[in-house]
Amino acid sequence: MKTDTIAAIATGMTDSGIGIVRISGEKAVEIGDSLFSSPSGKKILKNAESHKLYYGFFLNLDEVMAVVMKAPKSFTGEDTVEIQCHGGVLVMGKILEAVLKAGARLAEPGEFTKRAFLNGRMDLSMAEAVIDVIRSQNEFALTSSVNQLKGMLSERIKDLRAHIIHEIAFIESALDDPEHISLEGYTHELTVKVDGLLNSVKTLKDTADNGRFMKEGINTVIVGKPNAGKSSLLNLILGEDRAIVTDVAGTTRDILQETVRLGEISLNVMDTAGIRNTDDVVEKIGVERARQFAGKADLILYVVDTSVNLDDNDREIASFIASNHKSVIVLLNKSDLDNVVSEEDVSNLFLNFMNSSMGEKEENGKGSIIMLKSSARNRLGLEELEKTIRAIFFQGEIKSSNEIVITNMRHKEALQEAYDSLMLVKKSIEEGMPEDFYSIDLMSAYSSLGRIIGEEVDDDLVEEIFSKFCLGK
Repeated sequence: MKTDTIAAIATGMTDSGIGIVRISGEKAVEIGDSLFSSPSGKKILKNAESHKLYYGFFLNLDEVMAVVMKAPKSFTGEDTVEIQCHGGVLVMGKILEAVLKAGARLAEPGEFTKRAFLNGRMDLSMAEAVIDVIRSQNEFALTSSVNQLKGMLSERIKDLRAHIIHEIAFIESALDDPEHISLEGYTHELTVKVDGLLNSVKTLKDTADNGRFMKEGINTVIVGKPNAGKSSLLNLILGEDRAIVTDVAGTTRDILQETVRLGEISLNVMDTAGIRNTDDVVEKIGVERARQFAGKADLILYVVDTSVNLDDNDREIASFIASNHKSVIVLLNKSDLDNVVSEEDVSNLFLNFMNSSMGEKEENGKGSIIMLKSSARNRLGLEELEKTIRAIFFQGEIKSSNEIVITNMRHKEALQEAYDSLMLVKKSIEEGMPEDFYSIDLMSAYSSLGRIIGEEVDDDLVEEIFSKFCLGK
């Protein structure tokens, strides 16, 4: 592990009220003391009280506040000095430059948090939660990340591992000392315990899909034939005019992408070109891209103009949607006008291409087709749209703040591997295999869970994880 002294600007590189330059390592206090002075010109940081702000000057560059955080009670677990200066890009750069000249080196991306992990200040799942907090797009992603940062997931994983290692130790002890430790009747007892472990691991693992939607947002594609009101819907969700809206069919030629919050839900929305048969080369490319994006989306919003009759373009869209088995919300748009298209008409349109009845839900609504009335002009249906998305992806509600939600795919994979290993234990019990088979697969599950908190990972994975962090964190 590197023990040299590192430094970086810990706040954004933009003009702001306050900027922070962070120094961490064995020479952090020495470097800070050489550059910071009290108003009377005294050098005070070497003997400064830990976690207390001191007012003074950083060379002749700026009027600053300085704080010394002595090891091990700092973010990194090392001696740390933070210089709080005015948040100008130039002055922060000058202060960092002086710190580097005084003997520190520029920190690598995520190196402060990496040192916190290596020094035992946090485990790997908590370290990963740091970057998730920074990148949170909505309240639920933030809450989940903060819970992981507090150690809620870590404690659950440690508890599961403690139960597993207890069984491993018992089996090994019994095999080594059969005269004093009997395994008679143990298989039934172990079966009950393994079933409990399987249930706990599965419960965590099954939150991962919801966790991805909470963390990354729901990939949503708006489709429909030209001039159905797709761009108006996008503008309505955004709350501003970003997409061009005209009465000319085919105005949207390419994909417009926006990440938006619909109430408490984040949507990665793509407004696509109207799907229709066309001889226009550019529009044809847009239609093909619309199909590609819809095929990869989590949710399709199909906008139907209820003021005009359904036609071959609608039939083509319905056929495409039915073949992809996506979660689909059909928005019966322009419902404030005289309608010539009813819910029954749209239902019959889809029934031509689907075996299941309309509104039938698969996997708590996923794979179903639900119809809502809407009017982009009158903001009709927006609240109902949010409720429907909640029902499809979050079973009507987001997890409460005291529940653990898996938002990291690395964690999901480790949980799946642990689950598979526990299933092998159960299979060995059912087939009457020797007890040492149980121990092998229990240890495999123990190791898989350990990767979540960083106890069973190699250096390359650690480097990869922290390389994704921002500079200064």
